[in-house]
Amino acid sequence: MNAPEQKNIPLRRFIPNFVTIFGLCAGLTSVRYGMSGQFSMAMALILLAVLLDGVDGKLARMLDSSSQFGAELDTLADFFNFGIAPTILLYLMFFAGTEFANIGWLALIMFTIACMMRLARFNVALLQDDDTPKDSRFFIGVPAPALACLGLLPAFLYLAGWTGIATHQVLISLYIIGAGALAVSRIPTFSLKHVSVNPRHQAWMFGAVVLFMISLTVYPWHVMALVDLIYLASLPMSYKAAKQGIVAE
Repeated sequence: MNAPEQKNIPLRRFIPNFVTIFGLCAGLTSVRYGMSGQFSMAMALILLAVLLDGVDGKLARMLDSSSQFGAELDTLADFFNFGIAPTILLYLMFFAGTEFANIGWLALIMFTIACMMRLARFNVALLQDDDTPKDSRFFIGVPAPALACLGLLPAFLYLAGWTGIATHQVLISLYIIGAGALAVSRIPTFSLKHVSVNPRHQAWMFGAVVLFMISLTVYPWHVMALVDLIYLASLPMSYKAAKQGIVAE
């Protein structure tokens, strides 16, 4: 009896996975640059990984190529890029060879565990099949890519010119623990996927985005530090907004 003929798999189904792997390569290479002391390049590669993390999901939906394999691959890449790589970079920048190395490492371990728990909770929420109405405007807790950017705020400030922050290792450690706590918290956070713009404000929005991109190319670390601070300031607003409706994972 002849075996059933297997159909060819369209190449488009693999494209999101290739993007995910490229993002992982960026995260791995960032660690290599960090180990050689090239922290600006290391941070740039982490930001590239953040960008690619948003792209692969969009591509999967656009190409109708979502799969359980792709979801698992994305989670594993996210854990390294946003939980492990920032931990290594922060340790090398601020704690290695100092008297606060153990304190800093403890804080960074807590940060990494928080990222792992955030990703695990997100995956479990995707598998749950219930009829509870959800508000897709919000996440519960800080998502992993945002967590990585928040955790790297001290590095952004250092690269922006505030080199004195490197002498405040205890403060940095407390901040890192706090960032991790935000990831595993139940605080609703805004989801940019569902942000809408009034048609009357499209021109202003377009101009603001162009200005942001130009500023990011000229003063990348100042801009990223500002983005982190704005994100932190938005948390009380997202909490207040979510209290008026139902919040989704």
